[in-house]
Amino acid sequence: MPRPDGRQNDELRPLVLERGANPYAEGSCLVRAGGTLVHCTASVEQGVPSWRRGSGQGWVTAEYAMLPRATSERTSRERNGPGGRTQEIQRLIGRSLRAAMGTMAFGEYTIRIDCDVLQADGGTRTASITGACVALADATAWLSKTTGVPDPFGRLVAAVSVGVVEGEVRLDLAYLEDKDAGVDANFVMLEPDRFVEVQGTGEAGTFSRAELDSLLAHGEKGIAQLFALQRKALGW
Repeated sequence: MPRPDGRQNDELRPLVLERGANPYAEGSCLVRAGGTLVHCTASVEQGVPSWRRGSGQGWVTAEYAMLPRATSERTSRERNGPGGRTQEIQRLIGRSLRAAMGTMAFGEYTIRIDCDVLQADGGTRTASITGACVALADATAWLSKTTGVPDPFGRLVAAVSVGVVEGEVRLDLAYLEDKDAGVDANFVMLEPDRFVEVQGTGEAGTFSRAELDSLLAHGEKGIAQLFALQRKALGW
């Protein structure tokens, strides 16, 4: 069956990474993946959580939020703290970005990543990770230049969604596909071929080993393209 936007099953949505979108943050990236738009900033702050004080080690953490009218209907702001879904997503983003670090030995600084979804059309968590990595790389470069410590950034990290829709494995699901997917998966990888996280759920069915292999193959192909786009954005 043809996809709603006419893409091939193994084709990413058009992706744009606008590096330096925020002139105030130490690192930033505005990422557009099809109809999904996420503003990612990386702020360098003095100090670390209490449990890390005195270690000489830094910390990388993430927060995620969706604007009230990022979707077709307005949702209320989470004024009393993040809900369960939000906590799950920001923990995933934080884990993924910490995996991208080569070392945490950059002094007692916290690099705080904020991912704010301006417009949601599926894949907001994966787009957040891909864009936030660009912001993080610039923030660590700024920290190195400012403090004289070696740049602690390690390797690129990127993420993509994959699913089974109408019996077909499809890469980078938009909302119209995601809401009807029988199987929904997200893959996070370090360049070039290391997995950080694999999330796969039978939303409205089950999946075979062959389908899992196909999901992985589609995900790896898509993430390889994301790494190339990140490198281009960073001028590497």
